[in-house]
Amino acid sequence: MGSWTRVRAGRCRSGGRGALAAAAVAAVLLAAVPGRAQEMMLGQAELVRNLLPSVVNITARAQIVAPERDSSQAAQETRQFEIRVNAGSGFVVDADGIVLTNWHVVDGAFEIYATFSDGSRSRAEVVNAARLVDLALLKVEADHKLTAVKWGDSSHVQIGDPVLAIGNPLGVGLSVTAGIISALNRNLMDTPYDDFIQTDAPINHGNSGGPLFDLKGEVIGVNTALISPTSGSAGLGFAIPSNDAHFVIDRLIHYGWVRPGWVGIKIQGITPDMAAALGLAEPKGSIVAWVVEGGPAAAAGIRVGDVITQFGDAMPTDDRDLLRRIAASAPGAHVSVGLVRDGHALTVQVALAEWPKMLWEERDAPIRAAPPTWRVPDDLGLHVQPLTDEYVARNGLPAAAKGMKGVVITAIEKDVEPLRQGLAVGDVILQIGDSPVGDATGMQQAIERVRQANRQFALFLVLPRNASDKSSKFPGPKWFALRVAPG
Repeated sequence: MGSWTRVRAGRCRSGGRGALAAAAVAAVLLAAVPGRAQEMMLGQAELVRNLLPSVVNITARAQIVAPERDSSQAAQETRQFEIRVNAGSGFVVDADGIVLTNWHVVDGAFEIYATFSDGSRSRAEVVNAARLVDLALLKVEADHKLTAVKWGDSSHVQIGDPVLAIGNPLGVGLSVTAGIISALNRNLMDTPYDDFIQTDAPINHGNSGGPLFDLKGEVIGVNTALISPTSGSAGLGFAIPSNDAHFVIDRLIHYGWVRPGWVGIKIQGITPDMAAALGLAEPKGSIVAWVVEGGPAAAAGIRVGDVITQFGDAMPTDDRDLLRRIAASAPGAHVSVGLVRDGHALTVQVALAEWPKMLWEERDAPIRAAPPTWRVPDDLGLHVQPLTDEYVARNGLPAAAKGMKGVVITAIEKDVEPLRQGLAVGDVILQIGDSPVGDATGMQQAIERVRQANRQFALFLVLPRNASDKSSKFPGPKWFALRVAPG
């Protein structure tokens, strides 16, 4: 049996033919379904058509340090960079152009685009985010009102309820999958607050940030992660409950940060062994492991070793439930907290404070990536060396590169034009225009000839490092138009 892996459902390519394919399949299925069942399917199809305008594909580009591909001293002394393209999903939460997605989809991105179901594409930027709960708000440049989703109440969701997931799985374009709620309150140990909705509606890479709808067309979750022994869906998809997501984005919009309540304690869930050690009849409640000096809990008399069994009017189901209730409470509110201490029940009054904003800024505030100012150095920021059969074999380049004349890119500087256009370390430059390239000097001379002709762009014929018959659908060289003169 293969190992199971928990992964974010965020990266894929974008495409545009998913809706046409879905429509064709639906037509075939409906022709074979009689009576009442056909009416139900038609009703669901109409629901989906009404929901599609609220869902977007997200494409985010980030500049990253590339993995080492060359052990030479020169390569080790030069930082190597690549462009990473993240693709995910999102949905409109405000008609004025506010879109919700997962933070991991746009983390580190200097360029973000949102593509709508009608094919229109708009620039987007991060307005705010809560990294701990993996949510981000984007502002989309749109010249008209958008179609916002309707929020559902995730506290009413039950196991077995039918659901629809809409997003951009595996790069096939905006797609719809259906299933049921498989489980509730799942803990993936991503955060201390985990409360995921589990669904068997197929969720794959690219679904991250997309909505999970009930059959009333209301959002009851934000698709975020999957668990699978492979990189594809195995029927274990996970969504942040809509009530949690709505709470977070409401705070971000109104206060600029989540502004959670704070009592100044660290807690753990009670295990059966802990319950036996404490003399409790059953493993319920949360045990206090630490009390912050000078915090609200200390002022109320809460001690290390106390077991919290009640918070306000609620009896939290576990330590994560208690933490969520504390965070959702308004700073300044007075809350009755039920405790068990040395086998005796007691109640204390806690005046909640505001979670220290400096902690939010360190751990939860969005880290914004400054847009690069793309440079055009004399050598375009490319470090190259002649291509040899030995280099091909040592570095795992495509077999097609053997016997070719060209130069292999060993490093790319930061913020340069070739990086922007998608060149990467390991790519092989075969020629510039109609001039074959065999070494760095020849490459530079070819670039200078283009500049002397007063042209701003030059055509580079490149064999991508992954362009082998086995790993690429389109093997062989590819042309790139690179700016060679400042624009």
